[in-house]
Amino acid sequence: MNHPRNYKSLALAVLLGVSTLASAQTLKLSHVRPQGTVADVDLRALGAELAKTSAIKFEIFPANALGDYTVVQERISVGAIDMALQPAATAGDRRMQIGVFPYLSSDWAGARKAFSKGSPLRAAMEEMFAKQDIQVLAAYPMYFGGIALNKPPVAAGDPNAAKGLKLRVPPIKSFQLAANALGYIGAPLPFSEAFTAVQTGVVDGVMGSGAEGYYASFRDVTKYYIVANTHFELWYLLINRDKLAGLKAPDRAALEKATAEFETQRWSKAEADQADNEKKLEAAGAKIIRLTPAELAAYAAKVRKTVWPEIIKDLGESFAKPILDKVAN
Repeated sequence: MNHPRNYKSLALAVLLGVSTLASAQTLKLSHVRPQGTVADVDLRALGAELAKTSAIKFEIFPANALGDYTVVQERISVGAIDMALQPAATAGDRRMQIGVFPYLSSDWAGARKAFSKGSPLRAAMEEMFAKQDIQVLAAYPMYFGGIALNKPPVAAGDPNAAKGLKLRVPPIKSFQLAANALGYIGAPLPFSEAFTAVQTGVVDGVMGSGAEGYYASFRDVTKYYIVANTHFELWYLLINRDKLAGLKAPDRAALEKATAEFETQRWSKAEADQADNEKKLEAAGAKIIRLTPAELAAYAAKVRKTVWPEIIKDLGESFAKPILDKVAN
């Protein structure tokens, strides 16, 4: 026979369970890489850490499952998606191109100076995201970019030589101009169309990513990889500002603390990861072509002379020049 006391105990247990469920905060988090890649593993580790210290849980959607990064950024802006780890999309504000300026940094120390928290460039990017109702929780340095080809390279070390090769570039003006300046034919295409374009010969290769991205998404069509340091790839861990403000204060504090450490840890291992991914790409069958310091300097000089003035004009000199003067190296 059940006693009233047992009913009361059962009711209390149910109420406690409902309360616990109600206090949990599940956030939809999109990212651009397949499951099991470094970014995916790091995000899952971040989620596991937050589950220990807060009521926050991540529901992770890898490999652009919620849409291309440009679409995802728009959806975070309106609150349809909570979070993402991805590059900055420039459709909402073309000035965001300053974050992927070609040949902005020449080495990892320079990249860290340019993109770390508190730098003029980082502050400008965070302000532009804020105007889209998006908060930057952390930066996630990835790699220096290069050129992946499905055909033999032409005059790889000479930025002034016409290559006669067509490269898929992101639909961002700075990438197309840089490809053209280096002797290629830049063809802007969405990421979702890039692999098929290379596979079918519509383009001869890809510019806009680095060894990690080419290994993850293009290794089957990459026969040559030119380590050209075309740009520095930095991703942002983003969250809708209203969603962040709506978190309970202890959860928000836990999230901000964990994501700050997430960024610190990433800076400590990003350079080694780049070298590791170049080895993986080579093991997958790609020939790695390393430019000499003199050739890299010639690439940078050509792009800075011919491309930078046009991009600066496009972004607005009063906006871009003061930032570049402080962070370019």
